Amino acid sequence: MFRKALRTISEFKFTKLQDQWSQNLAIQPTACPDTKGFMEKLSNLRKQSVFGDPKRIERQHSRNRLTARERVELLVDPGTFVEYDQLVTHRCVNFGMEKSHHPGDGLVSGHGYVNGRLVFLYSFDFTVGGGTLSETVAEKICKVQDKAMDAGAPIIGINDSGGARIQEGVVSLGGYADIFHRNVQSSGVIPQFSLIMGPCAGGAVYSPALTDFILMVKKSSYMFVTGPDVVKQVTNEDIDMEGLGGAKIHSSKSGVSHFALDNDIDALLFLRKFLEFIPSNNREKAPTKPTADPHDRLVPSLDRFVPDDPNKPYDMKSVVKMISDDEYFLEVQPDWAKNIIIGFGRLGGETVGYIANQPAFLAGVLDRLSSIKAARFIRFCDAFNIPIVTFEDVPGYLPGVHEEHNGIITHGAKILYAYSEATVPKITVITRKSYGGAYCVMNSKHLRGDYNYTWPTGEIAVMGAKGACEIIFRGGDVQNEIKKYEEKFANPLGAAQRGFIDEIITPRDTRKRLIADLKVLKGKTQSKPWKKHGNIPL
Repeated sequence: MFRKALRTISEFKFTKLQDQWSQNLAIQPTACPDTKGFMEKLSNLRKQSVFGDPKRIERQHSRNRLTARERVELLVDPGTFVEYDQLVTHRCVNFGMEKSHHPGDGLVSGHGYVNGRLVFLYSFDFTVGGGTLSETVAEKICKVQDKAMDAGAPIIGINDSGGARIQEGVVSLGGYADIFHRNVQSSGVIPQFSLIMGPCAGGAVYSPALTDFILMVKKSSYMFVTGPDVVKQVTNEDIDMEGLGGAKIHSSKSGVSHFALDNDIDALLFLRKFLEFIPSNNREKAPTKPTADPHDRLVPSLDRFVPDDPNKPYDMKSVVKMISDDEYFLEVQPDWAKNIIIGFGRLGGETVGYIANQPAFLAGVLDRLSSIKAARFIRFCDAFNIPIVTFEDVPGYLPGVHEEHNGIITHGAKILYAYSEATVPKITVITRKSYGGAYCVMNSKHLRGDYNYTWPTGEIAVMGAKGACEIIFRGGDVQNEIKKYEEKFANPLGAAQRGFIDEIITPRDTRKRLIADLKVLKGKTQSKPWKKHGNIPL
């Protein structure tokens, strides 16, 4: 199926690409006969770089993987890729390496356009030296990273590499460190994306880990610090590559990966769509997308969406979709820490970042993993000028020995820190429960929330009525007091009277209200005390 897709996918015809490459590499006529020999040599080197070894390419395709160039050409708009350093070769003379040279040295790098917007990118070529990182490969990557920073454009790394080139020793390791440093310097300045489309091991995993979003391919890509053989030697644990660091593990268990796609083609086309939500740099706004969905559209079904029974779950993801433009929501990390939802949508054509408790999973409780997931997403949105819309239905933080011993205090504080630090427009809608410390944390008015709303079904209190009355009226008529407590606290009136809630809104009006507020907040500026940087509870 995958091999067939290489030839039939409508957006991309590889046979046409081969013809295009051939035309681009044809020798151009020259008036000076002395240069003819040089031009022929140059043309041959370029052909060697572009077309590679047919047997190794066939082996790459047999693994259901595209080649480095096929990936680049599928990602960028047709005819827009400009390659850098096509003729670069390694400088290693150890272990017979001086006898083996390939133009480009296992990496394709340059710039192109995605949906008409400039991006810089590099793609490891596994058919050349297993895509290992040499001194020259590292230099090529660093050059692209520097150019992306200078131009203020996103950078995309396509990883399919055997790791450091062992024959080059510490020089290769130094190359990784140079890349890592640039990842850090670029963080929060330009968006950074990593596609894992093959093996990614050892030091190679840390560059993707420093980027904003990681996309993996199911049953084809792997990430781990040490492979199965080393794990077996050190810990005596038997595990294969898929079980140790496959896309399923990292998208559902470790949280390392943000998306897991079925194959290379799906991953590259998905990234094209994903980039439509993201600005080019931290000085720009995200792209707008005109919509026929009316800005004042009402959503009557939301009026009865929250169940009367406070313990009955419902799907918050449906709420997010119903209020978004064209009911489209691009969820990030959908299979990890499912008790909180994060992702991108649009309101009135403008990109927004959504954060929502999910009552359908663990009652939407906050725990260490959901706090980490939300905090990192908040910080990304804040860094790149994307307004944050929060839907809140949270009974509090998850109690238990396991959570306490695994640092819920520190991890739970991350989401508090991120919301408090963020200066982009921040709007919160409480749909039902808002209890205890979780009320404070989920972008409350006290954390400089710009607009804080609740539906009539909102309950804002230290804790639920039953638990509160069992403490307050211990030994008394608890059941009778529960009703009184609910009448006093199981509604949003008290918070609204204090000004902690700006308005109790009718659910059907939510979309209209959010779009109007975002228009008001378009020119928002907010200052913070001067500091080198804060010390987030890592």
